[in-house]
Amino acid sequence: MSATFTIGLDYGTNSVRALVVNTANGREVGTAVWNYEHGTAGVILSRDPNLARQHPADYVKGAEVTIRRALADAKRNVRGFKPGQVIGIGVDTTGSTPLPVDANGQPLAFQKKFAKNPAAMAWLWKDHTGVAEAAEITDLAKGIRPQYLAKCGGTYSSEWFFSKILHCRRTAPEVFDAAHSWVELADYVPAALTGTEAPDKLTVGICAAGHKAMFNAEWGGYPDAEFLSQLDPKLGALRARLRPTAKSIDESVGGLTADWAKRTGLPAGIPVAVGAFDAHLGGVGCGIKPGALVKIIGTSTCDMMVVPVVSGTGVSPVQGAGADRQDACPTTGKLADIPGLCGIVNGSILPGFYGLEAGQSAVGDIFNWFVNYIQPGGKTGTHETLTKAASKLQPGESGLLALDWNNGNRTILVDQRLTGLLLGQTLYTTPAEIYRALIEATAFGALTIINRFEEYGVKVEQIINCGGIAEKNPVVMQIYADVTGRPMKVSRSAQTCALGAAIAGAVVGGAHQDYASAQKAMTGLKPRDFKPNPKAHDIYRRLYPLYRKLHDAFGTKEWNGNLFDVMKELIQIRNTVRKT
Repeated sequence: MSATFTIGLDYGTNSVRALVVNTANGREVGTAVWNYEHGTAGVILSRDPNLARQHPADYVKGAEVTIRRALADAKRNVRGFKPGQVIGIGVDTTGSTPLPVDANGQPLAFQKKFAKNPAAMAWLWKDHTGVAEAAEITDLAKGIRPQYLAKCGGTYSSEWFFSKILHCRRTAPEVFDAAHSWVELADYVPAALTGTEAPDKLTVGICAAGHKAMFNAEWGGYPDAEFLSQLDPKLGALRARLRPTAKSIDESVGGLTADWAKRTGLPAGIPVAVGAFDAHLGGVGCGIKPGALVKIIGTSTCDMMVVPVVSGTGVSPVQGAGADRQDACPTTGKLADIPGLCGIVNGSILPGFYGLEAGQSAVGDIFNWFVNYIQPGGKTGTHETLTKAASKLQPGESGLLALDWNNGNRTILVDQRLTGLLLGQTLYTTPAEIYRALIEATAFGALTIINRFEEYGVKVEQIINCGGIAEKNPVVMQIYADVTGRPMKVSRSAQTCALGAAIAGAVVGGAHQDYASAQKAMTGLKPRDFKPNPKAHDIYRRLYPLYRKLHDAFGTKEWNGNLFDVMKELIQIRNTVRKT
């Protein structure tokens, strides 16, 4: 039998990638990347630092260009390769990235009158213009629908679906009124490929709906119309135009249309999997399983875990019947609601498992801010030179301590109004010392997330990292190992999100009967892992409580303490380290 292949489409913040993968062994045989044409590095910006939009035309063109180029690359790399050997497609995207659509499911930005209106475009995941609306949603839910918040960490975020739609209603009513509905990018792309964009044909994925739009079968899907109407009557009316069910990635939304087959060179009719967010399919591409924390480290991070769903009936609440299931964790007997998480959703990462999502709103973006905006050392102050200089410093040697909130806090505080902080500078502080302190701050933030999982009974037995930073920066990985006191493993694939999407294509295409067998065949880890240095870990065990003191003092209303000792303790640690 000839080999079979699938394609993973990976929509990132600045570009889209297509990856052709052998379904038998996960070998990546063809790839292509296309940078979005609109905006600055693909993002439409304004004088409002919270605004970040994208033009949906880039999504459509990106799919066509990258699929064609990836297939051509596969032909160069595999003797006898033919597009007819591709049996399925999977899609991952950023999120929450909703876009307003007309009655035919077409983006409003495709209309001439809205083509240059940012409100009619896709509201990118890192658009934080809906801060006030998120607070309003949170306050209302606390009062009348606390169950809505229990499954999304206790606080609704400005990064999410309804915050953005409500903000559009308040600030761009002409766009809101012209929109028949709103569709997540993760749902729009599979629909476009299969010709199922129309509202009555659209398939909604549980990943986006559950984590960002409070969809849960226990209360009938999305938040009820009465709740939404109290926010705004027109938001309540929108509820009837949203889909009643949501599906997981082991299902297909339909077959590739003849038009898209002609545009890409692929066979018409091959199945396209239900879409999901990049981090969730990145978890799949890393081989996520119970006990494994997958960290997708890029401009921001997402931290993913799965917990088995115990069922006496075999009926999935994803399809609408959840009352007769029992939530269970092998270690505690019950899966608790975990404050500060970005959701606990059945089937959002793997079918048959609860998907748990946490993360940090900025990691790589913090390093980029320092290099590109502060520009220490001018042209010589690159990531490479700063990383090399930072690697020569010992933990605590600089006397610096930072908070990783330059783009707000996603987990565990869920507060986009928080900002970055650097403490301990002197007249002799160097750029390399600051750069290392920023890396350490993101590591402390990562440790805070690990601790939150374990405080609520979800044991972290191993940590698997992926993404550009994990792939390219061993200094960061070593600092993470030293701060957390845990080995850092790295995914074998440098393109785990696209690989996870390709695995979804392999399952719906019939190459594997389930995700367990697909992951076993198609994923793996690099042979090298980063083990914690005991001496460095001891220093970080002294620094972390100081980080937590700042974290709680600036990030929580409940904190009631004194910061008098923080600077002094940093100096004491610095002096101790420099003497050794």
